[in-house]
Parts: sequence; structure tokens; C-alpha cells
Amino acid sequence: MISGMRCFICALTLWLAVVAATAHAQTVDRLRTFADCAGRLSAVMEYQWMFDGAASEQTKAQRAAVIELIEAIMPQDAGRQVLHWRITAKQAQSALLTRATFNDDPGDAAWAMQTAERFRAECTSMLLS
Repeated sequence: MISGMRCFICALTLWLAVVAATAHAQTVDRLRTFADCAGRLSAVMEYQWMFDGAASEQTKAQRAAVIELIEAIMPQDAGRQVLHWRITAKQAQSALLTRATFNDDPGDAAWAMQTAERFRAECTSMLLS
């Protein structure tokens, strides 16, 4: 009887550890997604300031909404990592927008703009759902 109880307690402890690890991994995945989107939307907003000022206000509001999501789930010790993710995503999105705008190859420019737009749309669509 004692042996069976120990086995049950060990199994329960293991199951709780797996559930906790899975929940943590899901939170990190969401946090990374939100950080990437905040960076991407920052790059889009800056691009719009240069080329389409009116659209930047909507992007600014969307970026603010994503930042609120980050702040809602970010652990206190994750600030540096989140900032790194945001900066990396912003640089990548900015590179795509620059490639799309200042490119001598129309096909490559179109690909870069479509890719940048797809990334932006993925971020804004999660705000609408």
C-alpha cells in the first residue's frame, strides 16, 4: 500500500512538473511573439513616418496594444531578453522595408515588401482575433 502511494505521489509530482514546464514554455513563446511584433511594428511606424505619415497613427496604436500584452505577461527578470527580441525584429523588418524601397531589382523589391507586409499582418491580425 505504501509503495503504491509513493508511486502515485511520484507520478503526480512528475505530471505537475511537466504541466508547469509546458505552461512556462507557452508563456515564453507568447512573450517572444509579442516582442517580435512590437519590434516589427516599430519599424513599420518609422517607415510610415518617412513615406506615409497618416498610417503611422494606426500602427502606433497597434504597437501600443502589443506592448501592453508584453507588460501583462512579462516576468520581471525578462526585460533584457524582451528588449533583445524587439530590437532584432525591428532591425529585420527595417531591412526588409529598406530592401523593398531602395532596390534596383523589381522582383526582389516586391518580395521584400510582400514579406514585410506578411509579418506586419501576422502581428496586427492577432490584435483583431
